[in-house]
Amino acid sequence: MEKVFVLKGLSCPHCSAKIETAALNLDFVKEAAVNLINQTLTITLDEAYKGDINSEIEKIVHTYEPDIKISEKAGDADREEHEESRGEILPIAAGAAVYAVGLILSYFTSINGYITLVVLVTAYLILGGSVLIQAAKNIVKGRVFDENFLMTVSTLGAFAIGEYPEAVAVMLFYRIGEFFEDLAVNRSRRSISSLLDIRPDSARVIRSDEIIEVAAETVKAGEMIIVKAGERVPLDGVVTDGVSMLDTSALTGESVPRSVSSGDTVLSGSINVDGVLKIEVTKEFYESTASKIIDLVENAASKKAPTENFITTFSRYYTPIVVILALMLAVFPPLIFGAAWGEWIRRGCVFLVISCPCALVISIPLTFFGGIGSASKKGVLIKGGNYLEALNKIDTIVFDKTGTLTKGVFKVTDVIPSEEFTSEDVLKIAAQAESMSNHPIARSIENACGEIGEYTVSDYREIAGHGVSATVGGAEILAGSERLMKKENIKLAASDCEGTKVYVAKNKKYAGVIIISDEIKDGCKEAVSEIKKAGIRKTVMLTGDNEATAKSVASELGIDEYKAELLPDMKVKALEDIQGSCTFVGDGINDAPVLSRADVGIAMGALGSDAAIEAADIVLMNDDVNSLPQALYTAKATKRIVIQNIVFALGVKALFLIFGAFGIAGMWEAVFGDVGVMVIAVLNAMRILKK
Repeated sequence: MEKVFVLKGLSCPHCSAKIETAALNLDFVKEAAVNLINQTLTITLDEAYKGDINSEIEKIVHTYEPDIKISEKAGDADREEHEESRGEILPIAAGAAVYAVGLILSYFTSINGYITLVVLVTAYLILGGSVLIQAAKNIVKGRVFDENFLMTVSTLGAFAIGEYPEAVAVMLFYRIGEFFEDLAVNRSRRSISSLLDIRPDSARVIRSDEIIEVAAETVKAGEMIIVKAGERVPLDGVVTDGVSMLDTSALTGESVPRSVSSGDTVLSGSINVDGVLKIEVTKEFYESTASKIIDLVENAASKKAPTENFITTFSRYYTPIVVILALMLAVFPPLIFGAAWGEWIRRGCVFLVISCPCALVISIPLTFFGGIGSASKKGVLIKGGNYLEALNKIDTIVFDKTGTLTKGVFKVTDVIPSEEFTSEDVLKIAAQAESMSNHPIARSIENACGEIGEYTVSDYREIAGHGVSATVGGAEILAGSERLMKKENIKLAASDCEGTKVYVAKNKKYAGVIIISDEIKDGCKEAVSEIKKAGIRKTVMLTGDNEATAKSVASELGIDEYKAELLPDMKVKALEDIQGSCTFVGDGINDAPVLSRADVGIAMGALGSDAAIEAADIVLMNDDVNSLPQALYTAKATKRIVIQNIVFALGVKALFLIFGAFGIAGMWEAVFGDVGVMVIAVLNAMRILKK
């Protein structure tokens, strides 16, 4: 049993990781995942559990974030808009103002020192009251080692040794750092959750010859809807009347509107620019393209990258260790060597402030959020940080051919009959045999034939990966690949024409061959070149097409290797034979097994099959491999920023911890070592949104 809780106001990556771990540690919880983007906690309960899970979750959440509002999410339709809270500004501004007064008073020796102390303590309580209360609550509950505890101990220690201005400064800059953290999280969230606007809540449907406005989820497949100029298309469908331009940028990242008219497919989330369209609905609300995009992106944050998981685990052990080291630093020198207590307590407090792991536990998840958001703006939907990170390890990209590298729009370019048949005869009997098939090749043969005439078809049979067999007017017709002809022991005539070849036989006698060409997609050659520049070692093409066609396409696009005449199950075996880490790019329903088997599966989203999109880890919504280099560059930029932040944060902290232990760094340096490093790391993480 799955339950989803909305945690309104959650913005701390560190706290969200703690909430997730605590929920997962409950005996009756099998799975738990906090999604910081849409502020939800999703748990999977043991079926036998009959207790009050709501109170258990509330207890866990309020242990770490007492101000969070918790509510149970009643299905996908209930989507709350999470707005950025600005309530933090007032206490920070008020505390900073009182602190400024205290600093000014401290410079006048004529003023009683107690007055200055009272002003500074007041500023401290305004700024750090909530931190002190939360630290106390956590200690009572046995949860000691967190940033609230570190800030409380270090600032109270500073007060104890008379460093009043420094103690208030630590709390002030800690609160400022938290404010920047909230801003960064909200900005990353908005970069992704802005996609929520692409799915309209209502639709104009024609019922009983009237146009009425209803909730989009109540419209059924087969009903007619009207979309006026300036409105979003609420549901996937086919245009039955009207001509217009559609803005699909929210779905595909493509800025140029495309023209649609009767017979064209339209996707929900597109904006109707100028005309009025009458559309027959083909998919209901929760199956529509916009709904699937939203679900894909919202769930992306729950699939954490290995680096994110490492940082969460690292901080769990790191914090207690540095607290113990700080205690040893403050106590051992005075006890063992008789050193001054005040000086070593000061060093211990400085050590605590510097050691806070906020820079890492905040900036690393933010970078992955930002990377997913940046890619989604370009029409590349990455289903999780783990897949974004995995892209960096890919050294081989394997492509399907039809629909991925080629347009999948087939056209008969030549017919070569045997001596006993004419071209018209070959086309006609092939079209009659293929008339029961929905395959694009079958459609192209029918279109080329034109008028097929009267005929009867019986014993129709599709042979997967081979072709079709049918009885037409009493004659047995075979139309398909060379494999089919060999299987039936039919001798073929040699043909060196390039293109997909459909061999035709009548009553076990070879009739001729139909040559069908599939046009290569625009920009594919440039995309393959750009992919290699992005660091991909090898490109491979797998296709069920014949050897000559496969060789021609691979040569034209600059693909390193190809394997032709593969059945769907053979594609999986061919992928497994490839050495190294590889990704597969495909679009058809027969590509789903290969997409699942690849280290990273990438599906062509706009026209690709639902099965392929479900099986894939990354979806190219514009149906264009030109987006693939964008995904690779985004993955590399994300990794680069993550490494920068890890090296910078750990490097600066290690340096300042040494300075603090030897008394070189004071409280002001400690503030930079903690809050300064965190702000710089967060700002660096936010750069990915501009990539």
